Amino acid sequence: MQLEFHQVDAFSDRPFSGNPAMVYRLDTWLDDELMQKIAAEHNLAETAFLVREDAVWHIRWFTPTTEVPLCGHATLASAFVLFEIYKEPVERLDFICKSGPLSVSREGKRLWLDFPAIAPTEVGVTLEVERALGVKAVDVLGSKELFVVLESEQAVLDCQPDMVALAKLPWPGAIVTAKGNKHDFVSRYFAPAIGINEDPVTGSTHCSLIPYWSQRLSKSSLTAYQCSARGGELFCQLEGDRVSIGGNATLVASGKLLLG
Repeated sequence: MQLEFHQVDAFSDRPFSGNPAMVYRLDTWLDDELMQKIAAEHNLAETAFLVREDAVWHIRWFTPTTEVPLCGHATLASAFVLFEIYKEPVERLDFICKSGPLSVSREGKRLWLDFPAIAPTEVGVTLEVERALGVKAVDVLGSKELFVVLESEQAVLDCQPDMVALAKLPWPGAIVTAKGNKHDFVSRYFAPAIGINEDPVTGSTHCSLIPYWSQRLSKSSLTAYQCSARGGELFCQLEGDRVSIGGNATLVASGKLLLG
């Protein structure tokens, strides 16, 4: 059996930046164990699998070690593949996942994710969190992820977590963020507990980052930069209990997986 795959750099308009994701459009679902093995073989932050049922695409995402309930950059990559490779004749794609309904629409070359807003709540600064991240925190909140506010963009850039200690905290990953210099806010995301020491650009963390910074900066339209080594720019809108996350995508590879 052969399966066609496409590798896309999400949240980037050029190769070798943004966040790479592998995308498989399937006719029917593979066994969970096989999908996990395929994700481990590619060894990217996320591998997405899509199966169409009527007018809706069911989507699942796997890191090299586990399935996750929500992923922004691999959803953006999946929509890009459906639009550009498989020529879906629509301007909006609807997805169903373990976190509920999602959609991606296109405006020119930019794609827009429609995701739930997940406002973080106060947790409080602890020595354990500061030591794990190697930072002096301004504030510590939590949503589905640990959410740590730092004093400056430079502090975010300088963050060097203890990955072993971080993996022991009771969250799948940690967002560090601060007000930006050229962008409204910047962030980084570390998730060693799910096999990703640092994710290059993370759409799903902006479900919490957008409502937080929208409130702090008193604006609903924001620009963001995830300042990993690869880096990526995101365009953000708070729309009630939803967020819109915009970005570009670039195809970098296509091929076939040989399964014997």
